[in-house]
Formats: sequence, structure tokens, C-alpha cells
Amino acid sequence: MAIRMVCSDLDGTLLQYGRITLEPEIYALIRELADRGILFCPASGRQYTSLRALFAPVADCCAFLCENGGVLYRDEACIGKTPMPRDMAEAIARDMWTRSDGQGEVMLSGQNCAYLMERGLGMLHRIQEIGNRYQIIRDPSEVPEDIVKVSVYLHEGVEKYADRFVPRWQQANCAVAGPYWIDTTLANKGTGVQALCRVLGVDPGEVMAFGDNYNDTAMLDLVGTPYIMDGAAAPLRQRYPRHTPRPEPVLRALLDGGLF
Repeated sequence: MAIRMVCSDLDGTLLQYGRITLEPEIYALIRELADRGILFCPASGRQYTSLRALFAPVADCCAFLCENGGVLYRDEACIGKTPMPRDMAEAIARDMWTRSDGQGEVMLSGQNCAYLMERGLGMLHRIQEIGNRYQIIRDPSEVPEDIVKVSVYLHEGVEKYADRFVPRWQQANCAVAGPYWIDTTLANKGTGVQALCRVLGVDPGEVMAFGDNYNDTAMLDLVGTPYIMDGAAAPLRQRYPRHTPRPEPVLRALLDGGLF
């Protein structure tokens, strides 16, 4: 089956080893994919403002899966959103704030704004660094719009907190989203890709996807051609047979006709 869309995670996949800017090659590859009728879709926990700025040179060639699938954009318009029940979102935010031993900071995500409950432990700097729109709040009740995602930033790392939060909030798809983040949302990258496919008339079997972490598994399980990064955890490398150090070599092989 031909590839009609390529979805890629960012942090740990297109952005590795702490990088904050993309390799220049990816822009040329996205343009070439578009010339072949293949849509590129960054699939990330980041918000639309941050993603669009990162992919600005080729944004017209992209759809955007934002907030881990909670918000979808195409041609500068929101084409899908999955809000959390308000009482659930506020309960999760308060739980993450109070039960993280003073070491967690909480981010509640709207359609295109991050609402931050911060303690000066690094989350604000990170949000500023990636270019998110944001507001500082003291309580979840201050968020003036639908909440699509609630996350906790743990500056010491997620290891000692994953068992505390992930099982407790499974009804909100709680998952480790990187070395410092745990996310909750009713959407996931799989439901986000599925919604994009439905809107754009693409079969999930015609999608190639790249990921590196557990919050990518719903997307990787859905698509016809999933790739896991070489640096992913061993259980993930065992789960998916296609491995690569980076997405770019695979995309070049796809364009050159040497992949299948």
C-alpha cells in the first residue's frame, strides 16, 4: 500500500540529544514529500503555536497533531479537538500538584495556550524555550477554556513518580511522555492520527509513523508502517520490528523508491 501521510514525534525522534532546532534536511524532505502528494504531520505534545514556528518554512505542507492528539490543525484552522471533562482535568491537576512532593509543576493545555502552575523548577523556562503561548495561574479553575491535556513536569525526572500517577489516572490515558513529563488526555496520538485520516480521506494503512516513547504506541500500533528509534526502551524496540536512528534516512529511502 502506498504511503500518503507521514507522522513523526518530535522530542527523542526528530529532535534528539537535547536539540531545540530541526536538522535542515527535514525541510527539504517535507517539500519533496508534498511534491509526491504525501502529507507530513508532526505529532507532539506541543501546542500549535510552537509546532508551527518550528516547521515555519514548510508549514503549508503539514498537518499538525498537537497536545498528543487533543488538538488537530490544517491550513491554520483547528479541525479537531478532544476536551477532557472539566472536573476530571481539575482533579488531575490538583493531584499532580499536591502529590509530587513539591517537585512537580503542572501545565493545563487549551486549544492553543498553556496554563502553568509553576514553582520555579524549570517548566516555565522550557515552555518559553519551545515558544508556547502561556499564562501563569494558581488554580485549575482559572483556565477560561476547554482543557485538552494535563501534564506534570518533574525536574528530577519521572522515575519515582510514574507509579504514583500513571495507574491512578489510566482513565485519562496517563503516560510517561519523556524524561521529565507525565501526560494525561482523553485523546492520544493514535486517536489523533485516526481523526486526521478520517478528515483527510487517508487509510491508516497508508500512514508511516516514527516514535520513541510509550506515548507514541497508540500511533505506531494504528499505522501501516511504524518505526521506532534505535534509542527507545528495549520493550519498545522488541514491539516494533522497524528500527532507525532517525526518521530522515527512512524518508530519503521512501522518496528514492528503495524502501519497499
